[in-house]
Amino acid sequence: MASKVVIASDHGGVKLKSVLVDYLEKLKIPVQDIGTYSEDSVDYPDYGIRAARRVSEHKNEKGIVICKSGIGMSMAANKVRGVRAALCLNRKMAELSRKHNDSNVLVLGAAFVPGEKAKQIVETWLKTPFEGGRHERRVKKLNDYEEER
Repeated sequence: MASKVVIASDHGGVKLKSVLVDYLEKLKIPVQDIGTYSEDSVDYPDYGIRAARRVSEHKNEKGIVICKSGIGMSMAANKVRGVRAALCLNRKMAELSRKHNDSNVLVLGAAFVPGEKAKQIVETWLKTPFEGGRHERRVKKLNDYEEER
């Protein structure tokens, strides 16, 4: 059985990723850490795309990707068909990204979100369901556009 959450970072997010892996494990949430594991420079697309593909291919239910700003990982993850990656800087953004956009990849910027705040964002994001309704129509439009390409 695949892990519920896949998590990845580049070198700019590796410390925050480590904090979140420990946190998820303490919560007994299955997590798969696919790297990177040091602060040696790496290319964020390698990790963001790999994590997003695991979500797109249903090997993991959700993904979390982290880089210094969150912007690079957002761009990388959103290149993958079926992924709706949301860069969230606070709990409200995390909540709305799930309720209204059915985000399946959470993006964090390590330079802007310290460990304790990141834990709160992750907790909110994981526990918030998609509302559906009028939002379902909008997410379907995104999916339909993706299929046209």
